[in-house]
Amino acid sequence: MAQRRWTFVIVPHGSGISRNLEVSTSALKLAGAFVAAAVMVVLALGFATVTRSFDLARADRLEAENQALAAEIGRVHGRLTDLADTLQQIAERDDQIRVLANLDPLDPQVQAAGIGGPRATEPSPTAEMGVLGRQADLVRVDLDGLIRRANLLANSFADAVDSLGSHKKRLEATPSILPTVGWLTSHYSSSRLHPILNVARPHVGIDVTAPTGTPIEAPAAGVVTYAGEKTGYGKVVIISHGFGVETRFAHASKLLVHEGQRVVRGDLIALVGKSGLATAPHLHYEVHVNGQAVNPLKYVLPDMVTD
Repeated sequence: MAQRRWTFVIVPHGSGISRNLEVSTSALKLAGAFVAAAVMVVLALGFATVTRSFDLARADRLEAENQALAAEIGRVHGRLTDLADTLQQIAERDDQIRVLANLDPLDPQVQAAGIGGPRATEPSPTAEMGVLGRQADLVRVDLDGLIRRANLLANSFADAVDSLGSHKKRLEATPSILPTVGWLTSHYSSSRLHPILNVARPHVGIDVTAPTGTPIEAPAAGVVTYAGEKTGYGKVVIISHGFGVETRFAHASKLLVHEGQRVVRGDLIALVGKSGLATAPHLHYEVHVNGQAVNPLKYVLPDMVTD
């Protein structure tokens, strides 16, 4: 069977001569195949060119973002350095405050643990992200250390505040003034001749001679645990100051407080007199610590005593 053929008539513009072009079906199919292949190649090259353009634009954008991220990480690291310097200043002030609060400064090893501390055992999510990932990991480690140190200082300040509060209360409750104005006529001693009984007896306090009616003041903050008469001591006031400290005031002419009453240093509690076994108006003053009598002059500022 003869192969089918196609005839194409080419008619030029104007007065030119028309031409006939005879093409076999096989040649026509081959030409079509070449045209289709050429179109595919052109489309593939166009797609590759467009894709490359997008990739280059994306790469440029990522590079710009990485540069901005690197700059931001650098700024954050600088701020962390400033924060570390501030925490160091706070740590130095903390040492001073702890001394005022009667606490030892933080041990250097404890401070070192607070700064460094144990490293995390889990792998960092940024560890495999190149240079920026390693920089971010370093910032994270520095930040973790600063957080630990800040927590350490916060706890230290809390301890200092508690100690200062307790120390303040102890100072307020510690006798430090002579309860009345007068002359010290009898010292604390393990044995002395009693002026009335005429026998040797311990004198577990001091005697301050003053005119009848001279005010007697509380030497520190506390609670009145007794206000009344005692054999030999006459009118007596006893104050508990806490921390194991108790003061006693005897031979008063008048009591001005009652049991359960709270007083502070300088409050008027009684008036000097000579009630009980006394030869003249005076205050008999005792200080007891943990149940044992001690020399009251240890709890009186030196410039308050007149011999």
